[in-house]
Amino acid sequence: MTLTTETPTPKPAEARPNAARGALRGSLQQLLAFASLIVIVIFFSIASPHFFTTANIISIFTAATVTGTLALGTTFVIITGGIDLSIGTGMILCGVMAGVFLTYWGWPLWAGVLGAVLFGALIGVVNGFNVAVLKIPPFIATLGMMLIAAGLALVISGTKPIYFKETPDFQSIMNLSIIPGVRFPLGVAVFIVLIVLSALLLSKTIVGRYTFSIGSNEAATALSGVNVVKWKIIIYTISGLFVGIAGVLSASRLSSAQPTGGMGLELEAIAAVVIGGTSLQGGKGSIVGTVIGALIMAVLTNGLRIISVPQEWQSVAVGLVILIAVYLDMLRRRSA
Repeated sequence: MTLTTETPTPKPAEARPNAARGALRGSLQQLLAFASLIVIVIFFSIASPHFFTTANIISIFTAATVTGTLALGTTFVIITGGIDLSIGTGMILCGVMAGVFLTYWGWPLWAGVLGAVLFGALIGVVNGFNVAVLKIPPFIATLGMMLIAAGLALVISGTKPIYFKETPDFQSIMNLSIIPGVRFPLGVAVFIVLIVLSALLLSKTIVGRYTFSIGSNEAATALSGVNVVKWKIIIYTISGLFVGIAGVLSASRLSSAQPTGGMGLELEAIAAVVIGGTSLQGGKGSIVGTVIGALIMAVLTNGLRIISVPQEWQSVAVGLVILIAVYLDMLRRRSA
């Protein structure tokens, strides 16, 4: 058996200016996204006196927690040049599994939560295997998983919500206020911790280096001795872990596992990632940008609701944001 070392080939000196320009473009994109967030906040603050209040700001962060958690995980996948359409329905399925573990099977709280998160990782493993080993295009592989997860959530739950009556502490995971006198949910604190951990994972570890390397040039990465198949499976598994965590947070927030829904959340999460500067072509992206994108989506939805825009027009607005985000990504690629 021949052993290979997973060390990317050094970049030539002439590639460094290009890398520097790419980093500068990424920083400018994040700055533009942040400026857009500020403009949206100012607009809704003027449009409604109820927008810029402590209670509503906390509500925005709470709403951003679930979508943002999904976006954190899918950032890794998109940087590799892949896509994951199963994160929305996968989240719903993980919430249902939490209900099965805790309500039907009577597991302890920690075991049920861990089981749901690991079930999300299992979804990621299957996606990674289909993409990396079977060579199924990521769009098709994860589209299939999206439909499978939606169906399994309905089958396992019997098409009925699962309530956590036997484990009232479960709802504290998302809703428990951790600051005396101020409603600051524990779920938001969990989201902040996930942001820090994912940022460190992407920027300071070998996982992050190979994530960018695969997205920049998969063939060259493989030729340099990196086991691309293994690392793709690992990256999709990481995304699955975030799906599992989002499933727990969502079910905890509702105090029930709702087997329907989930479709559409993947588009909001992907839009948040792209708005934050991550390229759909792979090789570029950041966690900071993703968080800004998630906050833009949450502020937009919250603000439109506060100024009494009908639900159907809210959907139109979100759809326009997604189209604009993808178009801006295309412009960035053309200018690269």
